[in-house]
Amino acid sequence: MNTAIGLFAAFCTTISYFPQLKKCWETNSAGDLSLKMFLILGLGVATWIVYGFLQGDVVIILANSASLMLLLGILYFKLKERSGSLTRSSPPSNMR
Repeated sequence: MNTAIGLFAAFCTTISYFPQLKKCWETNSAGDLSLKMFLILGLGVATWIVYGFLQGDVVIILANSASLMLLLGILYFKLKERSGSLTRSSPPSNMR
């Protein structure tokens, strides 16, 4: 029963990333997302993976690994957009 509850919780938290990643993919934008929040969340999820290994808990390892992969997809769009906006806001080289 404990494993079933863990699997259900893992399923819910993992699929929660899909709508946001899908939106980022379709719009090629992550403009309204907080980079700091996603970086801290990524660190937390990575730490859960380490904890899963220390506990020998496959559910924690697999669920958080899947979550981290989806989170990295969202971070990709956020960082890509951020680096693009820095480039766009810079004046042309002949204007400096």
